[in-house]
Amino acid sequence: MSQEPEIAKDAVLKKSEAIAEGTPQVKGYDFNDGIDYSKLFESYVNTGFQATNLGLAIKEINKMLDCRSQPLTEEEQDIHETDEFIKRKHKCTIFLGYTSNLVSSGMRETLRYLVEHSMVDCIVATAGGVEEDFIKCLAPTYMGSFELSGRDLRDRGINRIGNLLVPNDNYCKFEDWLMPLLDEMLDEQKTKGTVWSPSRIIHRLGERINDSSSIYYWAAKNKIPVFCPALTDGSLGDMMYFHSFRNPGLVVDILSDLRRLNTMAVKAKNSGMIIIGGGVIKHHICNANLMRNGADYSVFINTASEFDGSDSGARPDEAISWGKIRKDASPVKVYAEASLVFPIIVAETFAKRKFNTNK
Repeated sequence: MSQEPEIAKDAVLKKSEAIAEGTPQVKGYDFNDGIDYSKLFESYVNTGFQATNLGLAIKEINKMLDCRSQPLTEEEQDIHETDEFIKRKHKCTIFLGYTSNLVSSGMRETLRYLVEHSMVDCIVATAGGVEEDFIKCLAPTYMGSFELSGRDLRDRGINRIGNLLVPNDNYCKFEDWLMPLLDEMLDEQKTKGTVWSPSRIIHRLGERINDSSSIYYWAAKNKIPVFCPALTDGSLGDMMYFHSFRNPGLVVDILSDLRRLNTMAVKAKNSGMIIIGGGVIKHHICNANLMRNGADYSVFINTASEFDGSDSGARPDEAISWGKIRKDASPVKVYAEASLVFPIIVAETFAKRKFNTNK
């Protein structure tokens, strides 16, 4: 018998260095132990791949909430500006950002839950993330399919958002509801000198919707500011465009909102970012936290990659280089479509704590 080739043997049976003591071992959930969803999700940390990132995101948000639950000292409570939205309320100010498609989907109810129970301190959303909430108060969004023909839907007056369907009549109802409110705002601008920023417009709409299924109904009720730096980039912008011909003169001030958002970050004792999606909402929150030399806690959830150089896909380490996340932080990015994972994250963090507190 010929001798084993040494070069192959050395390559295949190369000796390993010892793994550092205490390094966790890969181990998934054993269903022989029954079905315990909490333990299942706890096991994700050591499962590997994106399950590990999801498990780490749950841990990071729980760290955020542990910090938030600590009482403020009297001195810390006194640090505020005259704006009631900026006044420090918690040891950890939580910035929640999300894109419009999430409000179009059933994620809206998860987001509303957080706002209804004052679990976050401010929101940054896209225009669609604002208007879709109000539109759903006026008429439903329906389930469809990703494969439906765009030409056929256009002929039928139905808009497709992924596998969701929105009849165009919904936007007509939105116009009927919104136009008198824009008239009212313009009148206040002329007679009282009211300066309308996107956050103040959203607050007014939230006050007037009178529907507890709405995210912004609760945001107005709980005095949680909602920032939308691109307010005109959607149906709201369409309606403002038409309104500018019917009753011209409404001015929207974006700079005052920038000051409010950035000041919330500067005044925060600690700050946490939960950003679902990318684009303007991600950058706007991260840039606000640059003003305080970075967020203490951060969780990003999106499907974008970093290889095109966009901020949407950038990993948290890139934000550290800009000073948007602190150097000693332990940020997490979950590469996943948000509707799959964010309800699980909320269940294992915000909701679990509330449920345990109410027992």
